[in-house]
Amino acid sequence: MALLQMLLNTIQNISVWAILDILVVSYIFYKGYMLIKETRAEQLLKGILLIVILIPISKLLNLTLFYWILNNTITIGVLSIVIIFQPEIRRALEHLGRSAFNDMSLLEDEEAAVEVITEIVNAVERLSKTKTGALIIIEQKTGLGEVISTGTKLDAAVSAALLENIFVINTPLHDGATVIRNDRIVAAGCFLPLTSSNELSKELGTRHRAAIGISENSDAMTIVVSEETGVISLAVNGRLTRNYDKDKLKDILMRIIKNRSNRKRSLREKVKAWESKIHNR
Repeated sequence: MALLQMLLNTIQNISVWAILDILVVSYIFYKGYMLIKETRAEQLLKGILLIVILIPISKLLNLTLFYWILNNTITIGVLSIVIIFQPEIRRALEHLGRSAFNDMSLLEDEEAAVEVITEIVNAVERLSKTKTGALIIIEQKTGLGEVISTGTKLDAAVSAALLENIFVINTPLHDGATVIRNDRIVAAGCFLPLTSSNELSKELGTRHRAAIGISENSDAMTIVVSEETGVISLAVNGRLTRNYDKDKLKDILMRIIKNRSNRKRSLREKVKAWESKIHNR
């Protein structure tokens, strides 16, 4: 009864700001977990939680040596985490740093976006039929300057014919990624980071691993055409989906672009309304 009374008193005395504080912290922890889910960092987090639980238990049981080892492991572990899991930390910070006001995303004009996507899917369809390996990146909010610098800069209009020509076997630029920014092919023959995931099928080659790798480190959309089977795949947010045809690929690309554009436009409208409200005061 005393415990129940204490809980009731706590609930009665809780303020709106305390509830807001709890919700904000809960949301941050949730987003943090979603960022590391199914990565090496998730397994590390489980290990850290186990150590945190064992520390008070070892102290309570007077396990002096065990307590000393666990306590020092936590102290040294913080620095180790930063060094070992630098890619995951970088991905999390990049995710937080993507601003809704960044103009790096693909064309917001629907007609222009349809034209660019149509050229891309037409090229991909023909590359698939001839089983010509291809790796095409569509840059979004996260800038890919580091990737672009590893390839050959082109700055050419997006066209199906040019994309097909880039990936012709034994040509200088075929064995690498082509990066598209807005309505321009900015570079070809670019090198990408490979995913470190061990859960991928052994059937997937270097192109697929590179596609997943760049989608883990950015919000780019990456299209892959398999050289062995001609199967078309799409990597977004660290996930690879396969077996696309021309219409299905075009539909999913347009939906992703529209959704991101609508979210961006909605946030801009909210900020403008907020600024207008303050100005009117």
